[in-house]
Amino acid sequence: MRMSMTGFATRKGQAAGAGWVWDLRGVNGKGLDLRLRVPDWIDGLEPALRAELGKALGRGNISLSLRFSREAVEEAEALRLHQPTLRAVLAAMAGVQAAAREIGVALAAPSTAEILSQRGVVETGVADEDTAPLRAAILADLPLLLADFAASRAAEGRVLAQVIAGQIDRIAALREAAWEQVALRATSQAATLKAQMAKVLEADPDPARLAQELALIAVRTDVTEELDRLDAHVAAARTLMTEPGPIGRKFDFLMQEFMREANTLCSKAQDIALTRVGLDLKTVIDQMREQVQNVE
Repeated sequence: MRMSMTGFATRKGQAAGAGWVWDLRGVNGKGLDLRLRVPDWIDGLEPALRAELGKALGRGNISLSLRFSREAVEEAEALRLHQPTLRAVLAAMAGVQAAAREIGVALAAPSTAEILSQRGVVETGVADEDTAPLRAAILADLPLLLADFAASRAAEGRVLAQVIAGQIDRIAALREAAWEQVALRATSQAATLKAQMAKVLEADPDPARLAQELALIAVRTDVTEELDRLDAHVAAARTLMTEPGPIGRKFDFLMQEFMREANTLCSKAQDIALTRVGLDLKTVIDQMREQVQNVE
């Protein structure tokens, strides 16, 4: 069995004078949905991580977070003045002071704290603008995280394979039980049909109409095709379990076919015991479909 879409991995890394902690989680999804929480002060890190994750992963809702140690963040980030904004703020304040003097209004000089509190005067930025070495170190650490994540998904996949294999066997057993009930149904069905035919013949029906009614009765109660297709679907499911590569989408489609045959079987049963088998089939198929949702 290949990968489950459920997995988890965490890893610590250290290089380029910094330390970090990875956290990678995955759950099932129709496609590949990447959600990243990484530092934005490392130039080009997020696009590079998205590219590598896209190569390594096929499906799933993936969440990746990268946290730096507090010391590393404090060393990387520093307060600095944005000179153009500072000059504009000072010029505006000087203009206000001059206008006030012209009309005889005395204003107190702004304090340093008031100047620094103006929007855009102080910014938090990276002290060392060249973050390329740190980005390279982080990307070099990513394959080890992905290997741990793949091992987690593979372990989950092995458990998932055992569950699904058991459910396939259960469907096969219920199909055989359905055949047994069909054979038992034949006796009671024949008696019922004879009684119905006797009433019809008493009315002296048109021979063509009689033949048509008999054909409709046969079609409405014959479940041979449904049971044969269930047998084919069981064989297809077992083959899928041995195929290499992602099989989740194929398996999901096959589950729809399983359920279609079970529904038709129930609608044609006209027998309590056979209906019960059909309902048991629907229950197992529905449980199996939930498990298949996690297959990559």
